[in-house]
Amino acid sequence: MNPSAQTGMNNTAGMSALLKAVIAAVKLVTAEEIMPRYLKVVHQHKGDGSLCTEADIAAQSALAKRLQAIVNVPVLGEEMTEAEQHALWDEGRDGLWCIDPIDGTSNFVRGLPYFAVSVALLRGGKGVLGVVFDPVGNEIFAAEHERGAFLNGEKMHDHAIAIPLNKALASVDLKRLNKKLVTELAANPPYSSQRNFGASALDWCYTAVGRYDMYLHGGQKLWDYAAGALIFLESGGHACCIETDDFSNGDIWQRSVIAARDEKLFREWKIWIRAQL
Repeated sequence: MNPSAQTGMNNTAGMSALLKAVIAAVKLVTAEEIMPRYLKVVHQHKGDGSLCTEADIAAQSALAKRLQAIVNVPVLGEEMTEAEQHALWDEGRDGLWCIDPIDGTSNFVRGLPYFAVSVALLRGGKGVLGVVFDPVGNEIFAAEHERGAFLNGEKMHDHAIAIPLNKALASVDLKRLNKKLVTELAANPPYSSQRNFGASALDWCYTAVGRYDMYLHGGQKLWDYAAGALIFLESGGHACCIETDDFSNGDIWQRSVIAARDEKLFREWKIWIRAQL
């Protein structure tokens, strides 16, 4: 754990009043609606097979009220119907909150301490502010467009340790990758080791601070990447989609990810992945 996590937010120099207000709202809703239900919550499966809990619903509602009191624009949440989400996306081109009240609900339900609250503010469909809060680790990851990324108020430094591909630790989600690529990753992995703990927002943030060297995901929903990708990119990281070099122009609702903090490692990782397709 980062030493500053012990006290939460030691230094907020460089963070705007808006970002500080969003962080305060996220922490308050987490304390009131999410953590009191940790290990105790009733859950159910949604139509797509994913889990939803009363904590997700309560947190989404509470976040929407508090965020709209800060910036009064529409709120798109994971726990909405697809039709509602698409309508809000179309409505929110001038400003839109995008929230995942609990990213990693399956972990939350089973007591695995790898889940987070994810909040992003979008304008023109692009992220301008992002906050990801890990309440178990008491870590706040945050960023604003062209103002850098922060961990518990401390600025993330824009440099990465160079490491060869065969020594790297990768975060890899296999579920939406094509079969040929999955087979190669399993049989002939180019890296030293891999992890996947089931919370995309934290995967982005862990890569941003160097806990993972690189990242691969076959297709994320908007709320999976809206905050995390901004934090990662503002930390100095490099990202693209499997299909295109421009990450920002990937499929809004199912965006694939190739990412690494170090530029040379990123190029090697991207070349290796695309050679398997």
